[in-house]
Amino acid sequence: MLELDHVILGVADLPAASDRLRTELGLASVEGGRHVGVGTGNRIVPLGRNYVEVLAVADPEEARAHPFGRWVLDYLGGRERFLGWCLRTDELDVIAGRLGLEIESWSRERPDGAVLRWRMAGLDAAMEDPSLPFFMQWGIDDDDLYPGRSPAAHAAEPEGFAWVEVAGDAERLADWIGPAELPIRVVEGDRGVTAAGILLGGSEVVLRPAP
Repeated sequence: MLELDHVILGVADLPAASDRLRTELGLASVEGGRHVGVGTGNRIVPLGRNYVEVLAVADPEEARAHPFGRWVLDYLGGRERFLGWCLRTDELDVIAGRLGLEIESWSRERPDGAVLRWRMAGLDAAMEDPSLPFFMQWGIDDDDLYPGRSPAAHAAEPEGFAWVEVAGDAERLADWIGPAELPIRVVEGDRGVTAAGILLGGSEVVLRPAP
């Protein structure tokens, strides 16, 4: 199993960005939590089978001391832009072995006290080339804890991603991902996610960073 899990929209102001998504696209968000030791925090736009992670630096000093937090600070530079995208799998060890990746264990505590845990591989490569997805395998016993299933007051019922547009090398992406069928559009441009189409109440809205 290999499918879209989430895209990450990096923002400078978490509340302001969440308000924009609700006002412009009809997409509500819920509080996610803090990545302790990393210096970042997030809100989640649940889409059912996947989600958008809206991520910002919560503590610049803490972020500077962590490789990912430092990268987020430098890559955003005060702007709003996509930071990356993630594929979930139930065979992370197989994928990591094929690509020669190390596996890391991460977690965060939700506002209700529940702790979400996952294993992840390929984040360093995705930071170097944001057109490449990283991979994760959730360690969740209760499906209702999956971020995409969180209740949110959207303008209409979401049905997940219709497509994700990525600027990059199509051949390298195919080699990295393998034979999975994914709704990915590969275009030319600066490497990374450029847009995401989301099915909302039978219509499609397009998520792009604010100019």
